[in-house]
Amino acid sequence: MIEIKTSSVSDGEFNRGVFATKVIKKGELLHEAPVISYPNDQHEHIEQTLLADYAFEYGINHTAILLGYGMLFNHSYQPNAVYEINFDNHTFDFYAYTDIKPGDEILINYNGYADDDEPLWFDKE
Repeated sequence: MIEIKTSSVSDGEFNRGVFATKVIKKGELLHEAPVISYPNDQHEHIEQTLLADYAFEYGINHTAILLGYGMLFNHSYQPNAVYEINFDNHTFDFYAYTDIKPGDEILINYNGYADDDEPLWFDKE
């Protein structure tokens, strides 16, 4: 259903993104990314590493590193996917926000909501 390929959206060192390999219908679960969480007071250590750019808020007092393909979805203010935090399963569940065609890059809004057009934290610095 999904694969990792070179992305034209990303300008990082690896330029990777998540792409559809088949039609994914709006609302369809496309990936469950397991979570490794840690208390927010430990984030100062992560801030000293590349992982800081990939950490997600995880509830009130924790931050999470996502496994699987979770950290490889790129950002768009017009996303075709969204995610929900599943605290019971300790996963971030990614769903199609629109119908997605084979070959399309799957994009999320890093602000957490599909229609949130606030500048991203790294653009505010």
